[in-house]
Amino acid sequence: MAKLYFNYSTMNAGKSTILLQASYNYNESGMETYLLTAQLDDRAGEGRIASRIGIDAPSDKFNVASDLYTMIKARLARSPVACVFIDESQFLTKEQVWQLARAVDDLGVPVMCYGLRVDFMGELFPGSAALLAWADEMREVRTICHCGKKATMVVRQDDEGRVLTGGEQVQIGGNETYHSLCRRHWREAVGR
Repeated sequence: MAKLYFNYSTMNAGKSTILLQASYNYNESGMETYLLTAQLDDRAGEGRIASRIGIDAPSDKFNVASDLYTMIKARLARSPVACVFIDESQFLTKEQVWQLARAVDDLGVPVMCYGLRVDFMGELFPGSAALLAWADEMREVRTICHCGKKATMVVRQDDEGRVLTGGEQVQIGGNETYHSLCRRHWREAVGR
């Protein structure tokens, strides 16, 4: 039975690594997968999902105007797909999460989403909020704070390493910009 999955965490937990490994496992068993990632995050190159440990794979891209149900249906019409993988799912719109749920329900294909739960201000991303509400199964991908506790929050830093407490919700960046922390250290870092 197909399900909608949401695998969430903070930055640098290995979400993309897990996605790429799961897709590889399907492919190794002779089953095709369909990979999608957010068009606005092109750090790995346009239409690529990449992990910090050096593995990557080509993918289709989505943006806020993409109809994911239609994209998945068109991909399935070309050849069978065992699973759909979505990287950077925090950038999905609420409507796109419904489209993914419809693909699961009406097309019978499992959809596995990987993304951040909260932004650097501790607020849910719209895509993550919808996935938390409507996913059939949720899995937390764990990473640790510098103190050894589970990291559940992330801070954004400027070029001089100062923690930022305001700004646009979306700013693409990696280790040079974001650091994962436990709630206590996040509160201390942002002054809460």
